[in-house]
Amino acid sequence: MLTIDLRGNLAVITGASGMLGRVIARTFADCGADLVLHYFHGKDEVEALAGELRRKTGRRVMTVQADITSAEDVQRMKQEVTGRIGVPDILVHNAVIQYDRKPIIEQDLAAFDSQYQSCVMQTVHMTQAFVPEIIAKGNGGRIVVINTELASLAEETWGAYTAAKRGLDGLVRVLARELGQHQITVNQVAPGWTITENDRRNHTESQPDYEKSVPLGRRGTDEEIAQMCAFLASPLASFTTGAYIPVSGGRVMPAI
Repeated sequence: MLTIDLRGNLAVITGASGMLGRVIARTFADCGADLVLHYFHGKDEVEALAGELRRKTGRRVMTVQADITSAEDVQRMKQEVTGRIGVPDILVHNAVIQYDRKPIIEQDLAAFDSQYQSCVMQTVHMTQAFVPEIIAKGNGGRIVVINTELASLAEETWGAYTAAKRGLDGLVRVLARELGQHQITVNQVAPGWTITENDRRNHTESQPDYEKSVPLGRRGTDEEIAQMCAFLASPLASFTTGAYIPVSGGRVMPAI
């Protein structure tokens, strides 16, 4: 019987104070990983999550604050992480800046910059800060990047987000080629419109108009996204790199 076993691994999860980030953290802890939970805002949420995971799983869990759009702040975060808990084996790039969506002709220019900085440059900063020491460990590694189905669909009012995520896709593919010689895999998980705790709280899980466009006829859940992340972070995905994997119920089907 195959199991997703992350025991003996240390994972850094950015944006761990967010809805999806918290579920990814719980899933990784359940699979045996020790964790570094990053946040920018949301300290209370992350500290509560860290306490929960320590009690329930016995894993080592560290929290750290940083601005993932700042190279200096990410370098400082790396120093804190390696100094306190060690060099990670897994990086999960989940953080993103939220903004008010508008048609491109009405969208403020700051939104385009914020999306580029939080999507593309986050991965640049995290790579330059953490990957040299991961390479030096000599044990390979995993980078899992959260993208979106919208990078393929290019829907209205999502211009800034789509542009950034498509740029991220190109960066990740190059990075997969560059890091392959070190047995570090780099993959993208591309969720559809995902059910989160907010939906469960507000009873908004069902969105009929959206569900009509999904071959499986429903929205995916945050647990389903987190499970794909855990798979890609595990030894089961040791020969998968450079992939863009939609978890969207068939709404996106990349062509060959």
